[in-house]
Amino acid sequence: MKRDRVVLDSLLTVLAPSVWGSTYLVTTELLPPDRPLLASTVRALPAGLILLALGRTLPRGVWWWRALVLGVLNIGAFFFLLFVAAYHLPGGVAALVMAVQPMVVLALSALVLKTRVAPAHLVACVLGVSGVGLLVLQPHAGLDAIGVGAGLLGAVSMAGGIVLTKRWGRPADTGLLTFTGWQLTVGGLVLAPVTLLGEGLPTTVTGENVLGFAYLGLIGALFAYAVWFRGVERLPALTVSFLGFASPLTATVLGYLVLDQALSPLQLIGALAVVASVVLVQYAGSRGAPPPEGPTAPARTRPTAPRRKTART
Repeated sequence: MKRDRVVLDSLLTVLAPSVWGSTYLVTTELLPPDRPLLASTVRALPAGLILLALGRTLPRGVWWWRALVLGVLNIGAFFFLLFVAAYHLPGGVAALVMAVQPMVVLALSALVLKTRVAPAHLVACVLGVSGVGLLVLQPHAGLDAIGVGAGLLGAVSMAGGIVLTKRWGRPADTGLLTFTGWQLTVGGLVLAPVTLLGEGLPTTVTGENVLGFAYLGLIGALFAYAVWFRGVERLPALTVSFLGFASPLTATVLGYLVLDQALSPLQLIGALAVVASVVLVQYAGSRGAPPPEGPTAPARTRPTAPRRKTART
């Protein structure tokens, strides 16, 4: 029963990176050109405000600065770097550069969460890195130094967000959608002034632009992040990070189907290596329960029983 629940949680969680894999296609085909900050802000802030309005709960105490840190790592910095990579690299390449995230999560989990690193995890990381290398380091892969740098920094930002979310959990009296809304709102508010100063607002907005922004905000942010943070709570951090490989695979498939982007034989081998790394991590996770990684769900305190009064004699 427990293994079946893990499989179901994994299948639901993988929907999030699958949706994110379409970000690259939507960015290049529907959004205004060369506006990564605007795309990041519009994607995050409206969805966050909607969830805040529904939850009607603000952070309290230590959760003010924790929400700020998580919002910047998971949303603000990550979104910006994601769109910079999307504008400078082909969709599949951009997603696969950011697929080094599991290797960063592995290192941070060992340092911060004291997670035991199994040999299978190291093998999976080698497979993942090799697969990314074969997929990206091709003569005609369309590499761009700015895009590659943004992709790598985005992977580090998201990895740090995953590990800290795993370590801190969320407040006991706060629902998952409200917790997601905090981070989306913080990320959007951090990005908004930078967007106005760095890019300004577009002079014209087309129907295609509105469609693209609506998709990224409602599906790519509100839905996908609620599903993603649910998975972070219920699954090991490393397992969640490897599910992120669905993003480059989705982007590659969409590039092939919609944009006529082809893969070389070596890139196909790289894709198989990436899939093999995901399967290996899932198999390693089912071979035994890892040690606790810290609070993953809201901590609940047990009420203490009142002391009995003893009669005086």
